[in-house]
Amino acid sequence: MRNKISINKGWSFCGPDKSVTTVDVPHTWNNIDGQDGGNDYWRGSCTYTKTFDKPAFDPAAQVVYLEFEGVNASADVTLNGQKVIHHDGGYSTFRADVTALLKDKNTLEVVADNSRNDRVYPQKADFTFYGGIYRDAWLVVVSKDHFDMDYFGGPGFQVTPTVDGKNGKVRVQSWTNVQNPDVTVALTDASGKVVAAGKGTDVELTIPQVHLWDGVEDPYLYTATLQLMENGQPVDEVSCRFGVRSFRVDPKEGFFLNGRRYPLHGVSRHQDRKGIGNALTREMHKEDMDLIREIGANTIRLAHYQHAQYFYDLCDEYGMIVWAEIPYISEHMPNGRENTISQMKELITQNYNHPSIVCWGVSNEITISTKDKADMLDNHRVLNDLCHEMDKTRPTTLACYAMCGPFNKVAHLTDLVSWNLYLGWYVPGLFLNDWWINFFHLCYPNRCLGYSEYGCEAMPNLHSSHPHRGDHTEEYQAIYHEFMLKCFERHPYMWSTHVWNMFDFAADARDQGGEPGMNHKGLVTFDRKIKKDAFYAYKAYWSKEPFVHICGKRYADRPEAETTVKVYTNQPEVSLYKDGQLVETKQGDKVFEFKVSLNPETHLEAKAGACTDTAVLHKVDTPNPNYVLKGKSSNSANWV
Repeated sequence: MRNKISINKGWSFCGPDKSVTTVDVPHTWNNIDGQDGGNDYWRGSCTYTKTFDKPAFDPAAQVVYLEFEGVNASADVTLNGQKVIHHDGGYSTFRADVTALLKDKNTLEVVADNSRNDRVYPQKADFTFYGGIYRDAWLVVVSKDHFDMDYFGGPGFQVTPTVDGKNGKVRVQSWTNVQNPDVTVALTDASGKVVAAGKGTDVELTIPQVHLWDGVEDPYLYTATLQLMENGQPVDEVSCRFGVRSFRVDPKEGFFLNGRRYPLHGVSRHQDRKGIGNALTREMHKEDMDLIREIGANTIRLAHYQHAQYFYDLCDEYGMIVWAEIPYISEHMPNGRENTISQMKELITQNYNHPSIVCWGVSNEITISTKDKADMLDNHRVLNDLCHEMDKTRPTTLACYAMCGPFNKVAHLTDLVSWNLYLGWYVPGLFLNDWWINFFHLCYPNRCLGYSEYGCEAMPNLHSSHPHRGDHTEEYQAIYHEFMLKCFERHPYMWSTHVWNMFDFAADARDQGGEPGMNHKGLVTFDRKIKKDAFYAYKAYWSKEPFVHICGKRYADRPEAETTVKVYTNQPEVSLYKDGQLVETKQGDKVFEFKVSLNPETHLEAKAGACTDTAVLHKVDTPNPNYVLKGKSSNSANWV
């Protein structure tokens, strides 16, 4: 009934230097200069122009919409010289009815603008704000009478499931442009069998013996299909998958899913890649999900903005618990209040039906540089109330800046709270994490507390036999995350923990500490090619897939006569072999260390159950000057 026609191909792009090239969208103009440091990537307006033939449709019975899934950060759209729509907010879907403007031959122009201003978020943050039409673009042919397409880019209906004993209660609300609509609703299970049906724009249906959406173990999905009927025939149809689940958060016991404790341990994610920017393909989104699943995470904080619908769909499919948020970040802008409201309305309206989402994030590190505290607090209250008004099923949360103390009013505005803390990285003392968590829980035992960010930077070409805070080595990153994993085990009441970050990401303002223009706190490199050793520490703690991993493979040339070999595994016993001879067999828990004397070339093999891994190390005498830690001398403590 609806016909979505891709208009991704063949755009004429007038870029920052005013040269004109032909591009396909998704596209960004900052895929290189937004990743190389200097805080000098080009921010301004660029123009995309496309010509297309009028799509086939019946003017008496159908209309045509333009739909953009993401244009960063503001967009001005004209068709055949006539203004169509202005949209502020680079991470959400927006549409416009263009039927009356269509000709046989059409010229579509989109001016995308990521320039600095004081009214559209984000403007200050530790990541690159890529400009462009970086998600899919469509023409949508739909009946004149249709489910609503004009309310904040939403699907025109909401599905609200609740658990009622062994049954599922599912409320389905819909909105149309028809005065007295005739709407049918059908719920089908994963096999396509109808399990409940009804009629009306606000109906409650019962699924007997409901199959629950149960996180990563069993993310079972039903489908809701709505049809708008006229004279006994459907004229429009919309659908979505949904899951029936219950959840709650307890300040003393943490997160509960479907009535049982379900500790949330996972990662945060940015949506960009090396040489690609944020113009990701579906295959790239899927690869990200596969890597997150490999370590055994069960929750993802999708920072710091609305992500692609396809990725939320993947979260539904694979049972990830999601924290979704808007880019109200780092600095409160008095002129940006309306933009925070519109972005929150879009986030909730467009994503309400995803069972994976359990909370709405109001802001991130907003106290970093905020001058008007009263206006900022009021903006938060407005957003918090808006979330509760639009969605009575999910709590609100926010991420507090490290220097935002536990008594700060910001930390007590939302239903839940988490902190971005890097104790043991930006400041010395890993033990401070235990102290801080204990102190907050002592002061506020009835406040649900989480860690929304924690992490440590590492570059896979930097290594040390004596790692220390600030050296950007894989070895220190591994030590840091080993400590944090044990720390969180000591505090089981925390409602969620999210590693910052699953992947390295671009932050063009960064010029020190590793590669310019990059944040290297990821467990996986920016290009997704290298899984750092810390990746396997998390896999050892969280994944049920048997594996064994020898750390330090990239630290192949070592100056010491005897070295420490670290092994990660989720098996209870590891045997390490050197040049085919058993070194030692150890029983333990996740982290195993062995002392090994080095030959000019040493072949290692670790065996844990049926799993094996190998590495080759070399005893060398002369440091390689190409692998000296930045700012350090070439000695056995800090060279590779």
